[in-house]
Amino acid sequence: QVQVVESGGGSVQAGGSLNLSCVVSGYAGSRYCMGWFRQVPGKQREGVAAIDHDGDIEYEDSVKVRFTISKDNAKKALYLQMNNLKPEITVMYCCAAAASFVLLAGLHSHKYRYWGQGALITVSS
Repeated sequence: QVQVVESGGGSVQAGGSLNLSCVVSGYAGSRYCMGWFRQVPGKQREGVAAIDHDGDIEYEDSVKVRFTISKDNAKKALYLQMNNLKPEITVMYCCAAAASFVLLAGLHSHKYRYWGQGALITVSS
C-alpha cells in the first residue's frame, strides 16, 4: 500500500519562509511524477509545483521565483522550499505521486493517484 506523508508547514509572518517535506512508502521504483498542491477551504485544489518522471519541473506562475521544488529519488522524498510567503488564511498543502506509467503529470491534479493528508500553512500579515 502506497503512503504519502507530509511534514513541515506551520505559521509564519508574511515575507518569511517555510519548508515542506514528503516521503512516499510502499511504492516500487523511484522515478515517478510528484507534485505539491494547495487547497483553500471552499475553493478548488490548485497545483503549486511539480517534478515529472524525468526531472522536468513546473511551477504555478505566482510562485516561480519564490518556491523551489526538489526530489530525492533515493529517499523517495519530495521537498518544497517556500520563500517570501504572501499573507493568506490557512491553506492545506498536499503532496501527491502519480502512477508509475504516467510520464508527464505537471500541475494537473487528476493525473496523480496517491495523496498525502496535507500540511497546514498560515501566513499572517
